[in-house]
Amino acid sequence: MILQKKEENRIPAHVGIIMDGNGRWAKQRNLPRSEGHKYGADVIEPLMDCAIELGVKAVSLYAFSVENWARPVSEVKGLWQLLEYFFKTKLDLIKDKDIQIRHSGSLKRLPSSTKNMIIKAVEETKKNKTIVLNFCVNYGGRQEIIKAVNDWLASAKPGEVITEKKLEKHLYTAGLPELDLLIRTSGEYRISNFLLWQLAYTELYFTDVLWPDFGPDDLRKAVAEFQKRERRFGGL
Repeated sequence: MILQKKEENRIPAHVGIIMDGNGRWAKQRNLPRSEGHKYGADVIEPLMDCAIELGVKAVSLYAFSVENWARPVSEVKGLWQLLEYFFKTKLDLIKDKDIQIRHSGSLKRLPSSTKNMIIKAVEETKKNKTIVLNFCVNYGGRQEIIKAVNDWLASAKPGEVITEKKLEKHLYTAGLPELDLLIRTSGEYRISNFLLWQLAYTELYFTDVLWPDFGPDDLRKAVAEFQKRERRFGGL
């Protein structure tokens, strides 16, 4: 695996990751699913270190979808506890590494303690500039687009016509770089309602590696594959 020279147009500015395979990873080891989620959370720190080293500007992690509410109550509760634990134990380190935390998704329905922890992390890192770590929690791509349209309608002047740029200002990802690369782990080949608007010209990368086993070398491999792609954006 050889990465090409770190040129701005050869390193994906914004990488999205569908973190899939925690449950299967745990099942293979006769562990409860909660252990898979715990090990999956431990992957984030070394991957962010690698992303910073590569020069990536933003990473969006699909942490909890609007569809995940259909999972068993005990598992959902465990995920909130894990997210809170992550921020409680990692927030100082995140600050030291100049990582800016962002949240994409609705804060509605979240436990108050989880919601407050997310708000705290976003507020206390908003001036950090090295890289953005965007947690997509209680997120759905279709829901994001509907919300953006409704937000625009609420602010639109009489007779005003919506445009792509106007709508994008109301997306959760407003201000982030274009999504260049989407990675999905665990061998599944679906988008699963993730960043639907942003995926228009994104390069897709699928790997059989389960999320808890996805390390820095796997990220470098994905970026190396990205660098081989010829991106024409509809042109010749």
